[in-house]
Amino acid sequence: MKVLITGTAGFIGFNLAKKLLERGDEVVGIDSINDYYDVNLKYARLSELGVEKEGIENSKKTASKKYPKHSFYKANLEDKEAIFKIFEAEKPDAVCNLAAQAGVRYSLTNPFAYIDSNITGFINILEACRQFNVKNLSYASSSSVYGLNEEMPFSVHDNVDHPISLYAASKKSNELMAHTYSHLFGIRTTGLRFFTVYGPWGRPDMALFLFTKAILEKRPIDVFNNGDMRRDFTYIDDIVDGVIKVIDNPATPNPSWSGKSPDPSSSKAPYRVYNIGNNSPVSLMEFIEAIEENLGLKAEKNFLPLQPGDVPATYADISDLARDVGYAPKTGVKEGIKNFIEWYRGFYKV
Repeated sequence: MKVLITGTAGFIGFNLAKKLLERGDEVVGIDSINDYYDVNLKYARLSELGVEKEGIENSKKTASKKYPKHSFYKANLEDKEAIFKIFEAEKPDAVCNLAAQAGVRYSLTNPFAYIDSNITGFINILEACRQFNVKNLSYASSSSVYGLNEEMPFSVHDNVDHPISLYAASKKSNELMAHTYSHLFGIRTTGLRFFTVYGPWGRPDMALFLFTKAILEKRPIDVFNNGDMRRDFTYIDDIVDGVIKVIDNPATPNPSWSGKSPDPSSSKAPYRVYNIGNNSPVSLMEFIEAIEENLGLKAEKNFLPLQPGDVPATYADISDLARDVGYAPKTGVKEGIKNFIEWYRGFYKV
């Protein structure tokens, strides 16, 4: 299969591309390599895929020096002309859209970045799929769409009309936009609501990275909601396994779907939305203790109130994804943190 992945310089996209290449698929990567966080980490991920910084030019194809079946384009999703040219040249069998402006807190101060990347960028992907006859599209949604929902675990069958950040609203919008294209043009779309992904090569703006860096540098860590937080931390290998299963099993219409009692997770169109998490929430304090244990250092904690846009707890009901594609996360948080810290010490030589 020839899979076009957006966001291959990013955390999930890089790991997904690597796994697909290792199993023999052809992978076309796209990334804008923006400076939302350290671009050196992004270039290091690309280098692992055999794409070297020196060979990258805007909107030009760069061949991997490591994987014969991999090529890369530096391009912004909101650049319609560039995206259409790539689709026309590459003719992918499947598309996995992971490129997005991420981060709840960043959306409080930089709202237009989310409209550009997550709304304008996503309509360009949908239109490119339509124009170039790609019928298999999977894309990143987010657990943040649950917003003010309090019923646990979060279920894809529940209404999610009360987001509490623009980031969440942009991801909910992606699900609605995808349904429209499934209904009108028969594109098989699957949205994946990711739950707090972590692991080696992770994002520097996420808690595990921030905490590890601060503790090693003997700086205090910010602990929000006074530590009373629970997250369904999901290890990167489990996430990638689930994404590949979805790519291999594109959405189909739900024959029992009814407009009289509409189920938000499916449709009479070839459309699906799934939670992809660990189905095992961990308290933030327990998470911090596991980091301290692996580093052999105690953290100085700066307890703070809940930040605007944040939710106190996340917990994924993954039963639909398990039933439909056999998704089964295997990695516990202690093992996952150990793997991350080993990678972090090696990568940053600390």
